[in-house]
Amino acid sequence: MVQLDEQLRRLVTEACGYPPGSPQRQKLLTQIIRLTASRLWRDSTPYYQDALQQTWLYFCRNVCEGLTGQIYDPAYGTVITWLNAYLKRRLQDFYLNQNREQAITVPLRVRQSTSGGTTETIDPVDNLPANPEAPPILEDLESWVRTDSEGELRSICIKGRSDINCQVLILKRLPPEVSWRELSEEFGLSIPTLSSFYQRQCLPRLRKFAQSEGLL
Repeated sequence: MVQLDEQLRRLVTEACGYPPGSPQRQKLLTQIIRLTASRLWRDSTPYYQDALQQTWLYFCRNVCEGLTGQIYDPAYGTVITWLNAYLKRRLQDFYLNQNREQAITVPLRVRQSTSGGTTETIDPVDNLPANPEAPPILEDLESWVRTDSEGELRSICIKGRSDINCQVLILKRLPPEVSWRELSEEFGLSIPTLSSFYQRQCLPRLRKFAQSEGLL
């Protein structure tokens, strides 16, 4: 493990020596992701893949320049420790957001019987301006979704709603993602209906692409 940590630290130093967006940096960042993927915190929650996706984006934006958060500092911990801390915070945010969204959709009597006051957690990282230039890894993912060369993503849709397919939802959920509440209002469908379709149909295809690129 110590040997891996040292290897990752050297790769980060080497990657940051190249200009942002350069093929050399992209290749090294991808190598780091492949080495760390199996070491990251695992969770069986349905929103784990969303949180992991945000973690990789955060990594690409902040490992060298600190564009949307605190730049990575090896003096404070290993790359894996840094990424795990962020991943767990994102999972906590998803958990809190899901509970809030469910509280809005359940009947009033249920809300009254379980009311005990809620505390909204605000992550200062979320309030920082996003980098207008997406990192290459995210660009590759977005390009794959938009191109949809075999038409698979466009063909998988919610029954009776051809306008709500995997291509549309994946693009909506790419960082900075549209919340399930906003999507529910936009499409006129319940949050559980949209979220369930996304988990069952979209995420497996997203995961398959990530695996084919060596990101998982």
